[in-house]
This record gives sequence, structure tokens and C-alpha cells, in this order.
Amino acid sequence: MEDLIQKAAEQLVKSKHAITLTGAGISTESGIPDFRGPNGIWTKNPEAERKAYQSYAKFQQNPKEYWKDRMAGASLLGDLTNAAPNPGHYALAELEKIGILKCVVTQNIDNLHQKAGSQRVLDYHGNISLLRCVSCDARFDPGEFHLDRLLAEDRLPPLCRKCNGVLKSDVVHFHEAIPMDVAQESQEQAEKCDLMLICGTSAVIYPFAYLPRIARQRGTGKKTIIIEINADPTPLTEEGISDYLIQGKTGTILPKILEEVKKRREGK
Repeated sequence: MEDLIQKAAEQLVKSKHAITLTGAGISTESGIPDFRGPNGIWTKNPEAERKAYQSYAKFQQNPKEYWKDRMAGASLLGDLTNAAPNPGHYALAELEKIGILKCVVTQNIDNLHQKAGSQRVLDYHGNISLLRCVSCDARFDPGEFHLDRLLAEDRLPPLCRKCNGVLKSDVVHFHEAIPMDVAQESQEQAEKCDLMLICGTSAVIYPFAYLPRIARQRGTGKKTIIIEINADPTPLTEEGISDYLIQGKTGTILPKILEEVKKRREGK
């Protein structure tokens, strides 16, 4: 493993446009449950998964009732406001700060990359801390809308302050398209990167899982280096999409890579 960490650090230092993709594996190390793992939310509660598949249709048919249900029920992920980033999140933020990483594209909705200090984050599946207009994709802090007052005054759903469209949670529901702005920028990042660091994702949820394949097929004539950091091999490993897998916890491996990157940049 140490040889692979050294190799990853060397390639990161040489890269011109490195990005990272992250998934549930980096957040579970902060105590946030995943959905489909052995102890995942859907695994333990299939009924919750069934209801989740109905959420977007409910929003489209009756936004007011969608909002009433949302405000009445507790989040399946629990209260994420007190969730804290782990060493993996902080290592990625530091790699961005020193100019190595250009962008984080994450499947996670927990806002932990931002809490750790990452500035350029594309929330592919949305961010639980935000509301999004379904008409213009503008995003807002929920605190701006006094949702409890809107509920008490029977004035739900909240409306966009830019275009008067209906707001929903920024989280992308089943059967809902990835917001156009995030989808387009994520694809552009995958097309231009010369190194992609894939952290804690099984790469089986589409369209997110297309991004490594887009990077592998970039048409510039130069090969994109794709490095996985995961507890177990994934389809990317098995299909040869990634160049190699560093097997283990992101919270352990990423700080080691950061340390080696700094040594190389300092000429040690």
C-alpha cells in the first residue's frame, strides 16, 4: 500500500488538472449511514426505500403535501447539522488549498466537504442544507424562508425569490434529473481532468458512474490517470477503468497522500 500511496502523490504533483469524485465511503467514516451497505438505510428499512421512490412524483403532483410530509418526518440520515468532517475530507480540502485539486464532485448530500473547507464542490445529488428552484436551479439557505411560519400560515410551498418557481429540497430524488448546471459542469470537469481521484464510491449509481468512463475516454490524446481509494474493488477496478486501487479507509489513506504530496512539493 505504501508504494501506491507514494505513486499517487507523485502523480498528483505532476498533474495539471486533478479532480476527485467522492461517495458514501468517505461519509460513513463520519458516522453517516450509507443506503445500500450491509447496515444501510434501505437494507434495514425497505419500506423507507419504497417511499423514497415516490417522493419526486408526490412533489410534482402536490408540492404543498410534499412539504408537509417533509417537515413532519425526521431525516432518514438523522440530524446532519452536527455531523463533522473526518481526516479524509480535510485532506481533500488541503489538496485544493495548495493548488493540487481543482474540484470535488460528490454523490454525498451531507455538506461535509464544504464544512472541511473545500471551495469548489459540485453536489451531484444535491445538498441537504439547501433548497433549489425547479424552474431556474437557484439555490437558497432554508433559513431565509421561515418554513415553520409558512406551514402555520398554510403558505407552502416556498417560492423562488428570483423567478417565483416552486422550491424543493436540493437533494435529488429518485426519478429526478440531475440539475443541469451540476451535470454539465461535472461532465466538463471529467473531460478536462488529467487525474481523477475516486474516493469511497462503488461507482454503480448512474449517471454519476459515467464520469470516470468519460475521463478514461477523453479525446485529447493524453491518458487520464484514475486512482481509486476504496475499501473493496469496484466495477471500475474490475473493468480496468481505474489504473489502480489503494484499498482501505479514505480517512487513513488521503492524509498519507497529502503528506507525501507536501514532501515532494517542498523537495524533500
